[in-house]
Amino acid sequence: MLTSRVTIHPAFTIAPVPPRLFGSFVEHMGRCVYGGIYEPGHAEADIDGIRLDVVKLVRELGVSVVRYPGGNFVSGYQWEDGVGPNDQRPTRLDLAWRSRETNQFGLNEFMAWTRLAGVEPMMAVNLGTRGIADACNLLEYTNHPAGSYYSDLRASHGVAEPHNIKLWCLGNEMDGPWQLGHKTAEEYGRLAAETARAMRQVDPTIELVACGSSNDRMPTFGSWEATVLDHTYDDVDYLSLHAYYMQGDGDLGTYLASGFAMDTFIEGVVATADYVRAKRRSTKQMKLSFDEWNLWDESRFVGQQNLEWAQAPRLIEETYTAQDAVVFASLLMSLLRHADRVTIACLAQLVNVIAPIRTEPGSNGWRQSIFYPFALTARHARGNVLATHQDAPTYATDFGDVPLTDVVASHEPGTGEVVVFAVSRSQDEPIALDIDLRSFGELRIVEHLRMGGTALLDVNTEDRPDQVVPLQGGDAVLRDRHLQATLPPVSWSLFRLTPTPTI
Repeated sequence: MLTSRVTIHPAFTIAPVPPRLFGSFVEHMGRCVYGGIYEPGHAEADIDGIRLDVVKLVRELGVSVVRYPGGNFVSGYQWEDGVGPNDQRPTRLDLAWRSRETNQFGLNEFMAWTRLAGVEPMMAVNLGTRGIADACNLLEYTNHPAGSYYSDLRASHGVAEPHNIKLWCLGNEMDGPWQLGHKTAEEYGRLAAETARAMRQVDPTIELVACGSSNDRMPTFGSWEATVLDHTYDDVDYLSLHAYYMQGDGDLGTYLASGFAMDTFIEGVVATADYVRAKRRSTKQMKLSFDEWNLWDESRFVGQQNLEWAQAPRLIEETYTAQDAVVFASLLMSLLRHADRVTIACLAQLVNVIAPIRTEPGSNGWRQSIFYPFALTARHARGNVLATHQDAPTYATDFGDVPLTDVVASHEPGTGEVVVFAVSRSQDEPIALDIDLRSFGELRIVEHLRMGGTALLDVNTEDRPDQVVPLQGGDAVLRDRHLQATLPPVSWSLFRLTPTPTI
């Protein structure tokens, strides 16, 4: 049998697990908002139209922060349309997704939803068709206590206390030709820096995210980051990354290596940010916000220009398999592995649109296969992320030679709990996993969960919502303080271990 040997030590920490790593994303796109988190008249909706069955699932998912209102949508958005009396709000054309936006769900509704869901808001400002003044006006509306035009306007809308939103994105994917107000790196860098400085004059306590490349396939990738950071390094706290992975027409082996590709992407952006830091002789280390990531087969999308004008149309409502859940879990593991630099991440999106949660009008929501690795990782990855040393066989992919296994661990010093996440990329052979845990003292296995291994193309549906769920157990044992287990082909496993009680 193939064997993967791993060594983990509690002293070799990468960073504390960032709470904001388990974020998500709500965009006015498709049925994410209308028919997703918001559906007046639904049996589970509250008096304001918020679906409480979806809120319950969001809480179970363990989401910590939610980015809003876009996405491509934000580059044409006029936030003033979504505040004030609902019967006075205009219906606008959303040019990003060729949709009719009723604005019945807007800023204050979103903030009410965040309180119900127990999540931190992450707001994006429109730097596509608007600019500095609009960003400052929005910030004044949300954060200024009282006594100014926009803070008093908020109060007149029934919100006396400020929202105190601390996390702000300076636009979205401004390098993309598809983006309204698309800009060169020089144009965007200057605008982002000027907007950042102006917004901090309104509220100096905010945190700001500058746009990185839309993905690492962009022809300007690398040079975009370097130029934007040249302008913004002293004025922002984070640089964003976006990436989507899917098998499409590619081979399964390369798809299973998506986490390895994410590693490479992150490390390339880190290298660029550190180059700018060195050039500027700065003592500041730039953090990263991976604020759009997921599995999405973009080849199946017809393209914005081919959409018919509609209100809350069905857009990219991917149905995820057990196999997808394994790859998805490996992306989460990549984010954990880079917790020293990636301290914010947002799964795109939250409901219906390439999402872990699905709904249909009038019925209860259900969990897609990818729901489970997110929820379990958010629940159990605590304390410090630990560096792992792995000796494993490799295989050839479009990304180069990649290890057949991927292992990440966390350690909670207070309780002594160790949690190990492991993926097998082998397609046909089981792998014997051997993890050296001698440095942790006497441990015991308290939980072993796995997904994949069999029925890889099974999915969850409204009629069969529990077809793909984590399975309990396996053959995991502790021998001489080594965790030993068999990883089935194409599988994800979670091992939870705690110190052995002393008598």
